[in-house]
Amino acid sequence: MKKTALITGAASGIGREFSRIHAERGGNIVAIDINAEGLKNLKTELENEHGIEVYTIVKNLTQLSAPQEIHDEVISHGVAIDYLINNAGFGGVGAFHERDWAKDQAMIQVNVLALTSLTRQFLPDFVARDSGKILNVSSTVSLVPGPLQAVYFATKAYVTSFSNALSGELSDTGVSMTALLPGATKTAFGDASGMNKTPIYKRPASAREVAEEGYNAMLEGKIEVIAGLPWEQRMELKFIPFMPKKALIERMKKQSTH
Repeated sequence: MKKTALITGAASGIGREFSRIHAERGGNIVAIDINAEGLKNLKTELENEHGIEVYTIVKNLTQLSAPQEIHDEVISHGVAIDYLINNAGFGGVGAFHERDWAKDQAMIQVNVLALTSLTRQFLPDFVARDSGKILNVSSTVSLVPGPLQAVYFATKAYVTSFSNALSGELSDTGVSMTALLPGATKTAFGDASGMNKTPIYKRPASAREVAEEGYNAMLEGKIEVIAGLPWEQRMELKFIPFMPKKALIERMKKQSTH
């Protein structure tokens, strides 16, 4: 039986690769994005190439009502979601007190509130039928503080902690929760946020590589997976717990400086 995946931020970057991977494996898709043209192109591509169904919903996740509206629309069309992939998110670089507060509020809304709300909307359905998989896209930056990207790093810390906690709550059910922690990834996200000009983005991974690692980890029901990270950065992560906090903060500040 075909599995249906609901994917946010589906029209570009890692989200588009999630969509392609799921379609390649014969699954149907509910694709969510603010980019109507991108969704139209995605639908045409995947339906023509793989013979699956792509149902598109144009939605702005900065709106508080968006997650409820998405759930209501899916239910009204009689679509059962098997996989929920909370991929949508964005970041930004700059001193917290100087950044546009409206942009940081929108970042919190998309990265934290929309993800949490969509999980709350669909999780009861998953638990009731004792099956389903959720993949929340976090980041390796969730493991460290982020001067000059304070809100972005903090939102991803929330995603990792929230996802890990729910994996514990769901351990006795047929539902799994996986957190994907990518390193720097080659997408429009880096360009839009300004992160592509920082040292963190010196060797970005491909969106396809990251999406494949995350998708496979979700299928396996893993708690979390670190993806697309060069070996030297993987080694650095191992030493983070032993670094004095002040030294760690200074190091991360340099990593976020253009």
